[in-house]
Amino acid sequence: MTGIRLSFYGGVGEVGGNKIMVECGGERILLDFGVSFNRKRMFYSEPFLAPRTVESLLEFELLPEVKGIYRFEEGEAEVSAVFLSHAHLDHSAYISFLKRDIPVYCGETSAAILEAVGELRGRSLEYDFSGLKIETFRTGAKVKAGCFEVEPVHVDHSIPGAYGFIVHSPEGSIAYTGDFRLHGSKPQLTWDFVSKASESKVEALIVEGTNLVDGEVSSEEELMDKIRRLGRKVKGLILADFASTDVDRLKSFLSMAAETGRKLALDFRHAYMVEKLSADRKLKIPSLKDGRLAIYRKSKKRYTPWERSLMDRYETVAAEDVALKQSRYVLALSFYGFSELMEVRPPPGSCYILSSSEPVGEEAEIDYWRMVNWLEHYGLPQYHIHVSGHIMPMQLLEVLEAIKPKLVFPVHCERPTLLKRFLKGKMKVEIPKVGGEYRV
Repeated sequence: MTGIRLSFYGGVGEVGGNKIMVECGGERILLDFGVSFNRKRMFYSEPFLAPRTVESLLEFELLPEVKGIYRFEEGEAEVSAVFLSHAHLDHSAYISFLKRDIPVYCGETSAAILEAVGELRGRSLEYDFSGLKIETFRTGAKVKAGCFEVEPVHVDHSIPGAYGFIVHSPEGSIAYTGDFRLHGSKPQLTWDFVSKASESKVEALIVEGTNLVDGEVSSEEELMDKIRRLGRKVKGLILADFASTDVDRLKSFLSMAAETGRKLALDFRHAYMVEKLSADRKLKIPSLKDGRLAIYRKSKKRYTPWERSLMDRYETVAAEDVALKQSRYVLALSFYGFSELMEVRPPPGSCYILSSSEPVGEEAEIDYWRMVNWLEHYGLPQYHIHVSGHIMPMQLLEVLEAIKPKLVFPVHCERPTLLKRFLKGKMKVEIPKVGGEYRV
């Protein structure tokens, strides 16, 4: 035996795009297989300049040159399994390119979210999840894959169903955090992972370091207090921008809406995701039949079959309904739906609440500039009220000191050198390179 070998094909010196190969005794598994949005923006500007072929993705290193894993290759699979930490696309999207006989393991909630994403986006070059061999797990499971035994342990993140992994092999154990935090609504989940990783005496820990720069400490309690106080003061329409998979944020705005005599009106995509996730009783998400919720029906001539199905089964409100009773609604509307403002016409005294991360990259900053122009035109002040899905620096140090790994690999991190210097004298940090191989 020659130990465990780690190869990093994404998530290196960037936030997202995680693709990590773990090899032992000639057998291999993958931890996450996401799209690198940062690298993609270097070459493409969708929808007018988008990837059209697999060759283009290989050309620009959006897909790594790894033999025996892709569905467009002949021959048998040369990887035993893929383990997805959660359903955010920067960790999961490119499973669409994998051979269909490779089992893809993920949490039950992640499977439901990916199914919904596939249905909403439709089949395309990058997002065709049809035929994948999805296998689900929950905390407490032990999954055999070749010579590996993988233990998924839940962690708290800004999407439900997130997991870290303890990977056992004949040559020792390693751990992978995925994306996680301690300041969210369920810190005990993350502590469960930390405890398990500590007990396993892992040789190496692959850890995210997103918030090493510009980390802003805010808790769910603080966020709820802020939007509750704001909601009581606003006399006009409240616009809310939050991710369709952020269950914590859905519950926050739903609670505020109910307390201020409003309904939370969701766009079609939010509503579709709520319907999917409300089937999981553990998430405690209300049904779309709940009187506190409504579906906002955008003004357009044609509706997709799934939109029409939602309209047939649940209450919907149109722009004119919201316009007539602006003080009775919290309207979930992202920047890409701002054309609806021409119909809704928010009155003076309305506001916009951004509850997602600030823009990253030049293209996102341009969109943000456009968004501010729209807000100025309609007289809508913006509040940025958000809780990060990623762990804060001092809490990360606390986690690392509790686990005591022999070696730390930072991923999902734009400033890995900062982490190495932050931990100097405390533990050994290896900064991985794209395509680099490391023995543990």
